[in-house]
Amino acid sequence: MNKIVLSFLALLCCINIQAGVKLQKQGSATQLVVNDKPMLLLAGELSNSAATSPADIRKALKQMKNSGVNSVFVPAYWEFVEPDEGKYDFALVDSVITTARKHDLKIVFLWFGAWKNSMSCYAPLWVKENTKRFPRSLTENGKPLEICTAFSDNLLQADKRAFCELMKHIKAVDSQENTVIMMQVENEIGMLESARDHSPLAEKAYKQTVPAPLLKALKLKKKGTWAEVFGTDRYADEKFQAYYYAKYVEQLASAGKAIYDIPMYVNAAMNSRGRKPGEYPSAGPLAHLIDIWKCGAPSIDIFAPDIYDTGYKGWVEKYKRADNPFFTPEVKCDANSGVKAYYTFGETDAISFSPFALDEANYKVKNSLRRSYKVINQLSPILLQHQGKGKNWGLLFDQEDKERIIEDGDITMTCRHFFTLPWDPRATDGSKWPEGGGLIVKLAKNEYIIAGNGIVVVFQSKTEKAQAEEKKLGEDGFVDNGGTETKKQAATFKGKRIGIGYVDQVEVDKNGKLQFIRRDNGDQDHQGRHARISCGDNKILHIKLYEY
Repeated sequence: MNKIVLSFLALLCCINIQAGVKLQKQGSATQLVVNDKPMLLLAGELSNSAATSPADIRKALKQMKNSGVNSVFVPAYWEFVEPDEGKYDFALVDSVITTARKHDLKIVFLWFGAWKNSMSCYAPLWVKENTKRFPRSLTENGKPLEICTAFSDNLLQADKRAFCELMKHIKAVDSQENTVIMMQVENEIGMLESARDHSPLAEKAYKQTVPAPLLKALKLKKKGTWAEVFGTDRYADEKFQAYYYAKYVEQLASAGKAIYDIPMYVNAAMNSRGRKPGEYPSAGPLAHLIDIWKCGAPSIDIFAPDIYDTGYKGWVEKYKRADNPFFTPEVKCDANSGVKAYYTFGETDAISFSPFALDEANYKVKNSLRRSYKVINQLSPILLQHQGKGKNWGLLFDQEDKERIIEDGDITMTCRHFFTLPWDPRATDGSKWPEGGGLIVKLAKNEYIIAGNGIVVVFQSKTEKAQAEEKKLGEDGFVDNGGTETKKQAATFKGKRIGIGYVDQVEVDKNGKLQFIRRDNGDQDHQGRHARISCGDNKILHIKLYEY
C-alpha cells in the first residue's frame, strides 16, 4: 500500500512540474501561463556572448532588470554545456537561473546547438574537428560549409543527447520555481550559399519519394520524388531542406518535452530585401514554409520571426495566424522599439516582445523601452483579460504611414501620428519623424483605454465620418485660411454624433483598477475633439464617449 501511495504522490509531483508553465487558449489568443497566472513577456535578448562567464551574466542581467524587462532571452551554448563529449557542465546555466531569481526575472533559454544563424559555430570543438563523423553541408558545386548537415544521424544524436541533459538539469533545479519558462530549439536555422544541402547524405534523401504525411499536410495528390513533385528551382529545393530541418528539430523538441514539458519554439531570419533562398537563410521556419515545418515538427509550439528590416507591420501580419500565436524573440533594438511594443501587444495578442542585444544598447534606447514597458506592465491585467476577444488594436505610424481608421460597431476611430496635428513645430522642421505607436482596448460601450507615445485619436459615428469634410487646420487648431464662401448649400446632417465625455490620464494598479491622475480637457483634448499623447510621452488615457 505504501508503495502505491508513494507512486501516486510521485505522479502528482510530475503532473505539477509539467503544469508549471504552459500555453492555453483564451478566445482567439494563446497565453503563456506561469504558476497558474498568464503573463506578457516584456523582454529583451542578450547579445550572443553576454552569458559566457558568471561575471558577465551577473552584469548583463542586472542591466536588463534596470531596463524594465520582466524576462530575458539567454543563450545556452552547446560548446560550454558539453566541452568534452559525454561530460556536462551546467555552471553557466545555473548562474543564469540564480541571478535571474535575484532580480525577479524569467528566463527563456536559446539552445545554441548544431546551428546558430545557419552556422555550426556553437557546436563543441570535438564536433567541429571530426568532419568524418559529423559531415558538413555542401553547395551544389561541392564547397563545404561551416554548417553541419542536418542529414547526419551522428549529429542529431549528439545534439539531442546534450539538449536532453540540459532539460534534465533544468527540471532538477527549477521545476518548483519555474524561472525558466520556455526553450528555443537551435537559432535561425537555414542554408546559405545554396537553397539546400548537396552533401551525399542529403542527395540520398532528395532522391527518395516525398513522405506521405507532407503530401497530406500540403493537400497534394501528386506522388514522386522531390524533384517530380515540387520541381528543381531554388524554392523547390528550399521546401526539401525545410522539411528535413523540421524533422531534425522535432527529434530534439519531442525528446526534451518528454523530460520537462515547457513550451518550445523556433525562430527565423527573414527573407527580406528581394533575396532568394540561400541569399537569405533558406528553409528556416519562414512564413511561407510554416505548413511544412508544422508537419515536420509538431512538438514545436510557436514559429517566431526575428524582425530587423523595415515594414514591421507586414512581418507581424505574416506570423499572426490562427494556428500560430504571435511571439517575437528578436526585434531591432533602437529608439522606436518602445512604440513597436505597444503596437505588438495591442494588435496581435502577443505573448512576447524582445529587442535584441538590449544589454549593449545606449541609454536613450534603454530609457525609451523602459518607459513603454512601464506602461504596458501596468496594463497587463487589462490586456490579458481582453486578449482573444477582438476588442483591442495596435497603432504604429511614421512619416509616410501616418493614419489608420478603426471601425468598432457604430464608432469610427481615426488614428494618426501626433505630428499630423498642426501645432507641434517638430512636425515641419525638416527632421525625420520618430515613430508613433500605441494600443487601444475597448472596456465597454463608449469606453476605451488608449496608451502609447505620439498618437492622436478622433472618435466619430459612422454616419458622422461619412459626412465629415477634411479641413486644413492652422497652428491654433482652427481652419487655416478663412473667408472662402461657397454658394452650394450644405446637405442636411443626418444621424448622431459622438462626443468625448472626458479624457483622463490614469495609472493601473496590480488588480487592473484605474487610478485617476488628471483630466485632459480644454486645450489638452482640443476642446473635446480628440484624445492625444504627444511624441516622447508615454501615457494611459481613459476615454468615455457619449452620443448626441
